[in-house]
Amino acid sequence: MKKIFLTLLLAACFAFSGLSQQKAIPLKAKLKEYVTYFNSIDTEAVKNFVPNANAYNWLSENIPLFECPDKVLEQNYYYRWWSFRKHLKQTPEGFIITEFIEPVKHAGKYNSISCAAGHHIYEGRWLKDNSFLKDYIKFWFYNADVGQSKARFHQFSSWIDDAIYQNQLVKPDVAFLKSIFPAMDADYQKWEKERGLKSGLFWQHDVKDGMEESVSGSRKDQNRRPTISSYMYANAKAMAQIATLLSDNDLKNKYNEKAIALKKLVQDSLWSNSSSFFETKLAKGGLANVREAIGFIPWDFNLPDDKPEYALAWNQIVDTAGFDTPWGLTTAERRNPTFRTRGTGHSCEWDGALWPFATSQTLKGLSNLLTNYKNHGKMTAEVFYDELHTYAKSHTKNGKPYLGEYQDEKNGEWLKGDNPRSSFYNHSTFCDLIINDLIGVKPRADDIFELYPLIPKGKWDWFKLDNLSYHGKIITIKWDKTGKKYNQGKGLYVYVNGKEKYKGTELKKILVKLN
Repeated sequence: MKKIFLTLLLAACFAFSGLSQQKAIPLKAKLKEYVTYFNSIDTEAVKNFVPNANAYNWLSENIPLFECPDKVLEQNYYYRWWSFRKHLKQTPEGFIITEFIEPVKHAGKYNSISCAAGHHIYEGRWLKDNSFLKDYIKFWFYNADVGQSKARFHQFSSWIDDAIYQNQLVKPDVAFLKSIFPAMDADYQKWEKERGLKSGLFWQHDVKDGMEESVSGSRKDQNRRPTISSYMYANAKAMAQIATLLSDNDLKNKYNEKAIALKKLVQDSLWSNSSSFFETKLAKGGLANVREAIGFIPWDFNLPDDKPEYALAWNQIVDTAGFDTPWGLTTAERRNPTFRTRGTGHSCEWDGALWPFATSQTLKGLSNLLTNYKNHGKMTAEVFYDELHTYAKSHTKNGKPYLGEYQDEKNGEWLKGDNPRSSFYNHSTFCDLIINDLIGVKPRADDIFELYPLIPKGKWDWFKLDNLSYHGKIITIKWDKTGKKYNQGKGLYVYVNGKEKYKGTELKKILVKLN
């Protein structure tokens, strides 16, 4: 178990007005108290489509409502949704989702940046109104580069095709996919021309991964990083799945072949037997000989084979010489002699500091390992829960909820200090990790509702996820071990549009027919 050294934060986790930890509170009333508290500590320097004054009404209509015994997770769940809606921006070319709340020089039109688009779509797919994401997706394919002096869509690596398909699994709309699929196909081919190698792997500068000043990175060399090849594998898989939905067998076969080839190349070329880790292959030759968080990214998309030797990589996240620290998971292994030597807060250093972007990727990969693989190494649901809890606790500054760019691993200091651009930094996921990974809602293309919780056995006696918009229906999931929390019976319940569809005595993987 991870040791937690954040005791000074405990008071902050309960420091919002009037929210009792004992009595049962209707979920919308609970949301309102959280929103009231968050509004009270915010100067609201920037107002976008949903200002603070309208935050409660908009969130109550759009987000899944959640409660659990872990108030650190619960508060941060609502804080992240409250922060997310701040970035919803209406433009002459439709809605977009911003990364920085303040304007930054390296952004494109309307302060748009493509780096975290995959994160935005994974998070936003759980909103009831999916039209915002559809606008955002169309913006990147059709409008982002129009009238710009340099390319903006490909300014950063992206797993956008994968995210689009994952959105489809939650909010099915084949007509929308059909309308954008030609642009997606053309865009994949453009990536191949820009970053593809004769070997079939892809290369990228670390700055174009949004991960500059990394141990294995370069702003000049064409390094074969696990990031972009994993992303392109995921994109190829998604393209094949979308082509299947559209009955396009030629493109289905084409992209399946690309995915199969990339899977083999990543495992054959980027896996280090000596370090038991996926590493960057340097353009100058050889592997980088350093473990970095990007080595976990292949599992974000279930790329590695289910073999014990690959699962060994994950043991590094519970090793204090690896990635384990009091405040979360580092972006490079701590044993590396150049750990934290490339800026120490003065530049974007991915050589060890904590980045929510990377943490959310690593936690997604760990969730996939635990749910989709038989070989887990030392990983358990307890490890996942502890890391998610630590990630939630890290969202604080001066005793109040806060989300910034990156942190010191020893004391949790946000390394951009009080730079206004860092506030509400929309560069990662959290609510998706609660819904998709901890609670375990696993979207599918068919009419089966799948739940695979990663809540450790005996950890929670109760929780509730309500107002979950899925396949055009409203889902409620309720767990009450003793029956005393909700006074509606013991066990696990799933309701579809208010009708009970499942009742069981255990908190476990289940499959439920929606109709």
